[in-house]
Amino acid sequence: QLQASGGGLVQAGDSLRLSCAVSRRTVSTYVMGWFRQAPGEECECVAAVGWSGAGTYYADSVKARFTISTDNAKNTVYLQMNSLKPEDTGVYYCAGGPILQMVLTTPTYWGQGTQVTVSS
Repeated sequence: QLQASGGGLVQAGDSLRLSCAVSRRTVSTYVMGWFRQAPGEECECVAAVGWSGAGTYYADSVKARFTISTDNAKNTVYLQMNSLKPEDTGVYYCAGGPILQMVLTTPTYWGQGTQVTVSS
């Protein structure tokens, strides 16, 4: 089970940190990702990482602003979002899969979403 939290309403330029607590790490959650569902747009993976820290992925739209990280002791994945823009608005989901390529296309497990709204 994946439990996401940390969303909210912020102004452009602000920061937020999302958290995703993973109840049990298995082969199906070797790689974790954060997805964004913006209004009227397709759901996209904005960042992904393996629990070892290797194989990090960032969408071009968030590079240099977002940082994905893991706390293995807490089974938690974070998404630090800095310099937020109105176009970052959307529902953010955490998801997991056995390998990075699968997480980017068809994750095995999904958590519930957390709303992020960035006002201009």
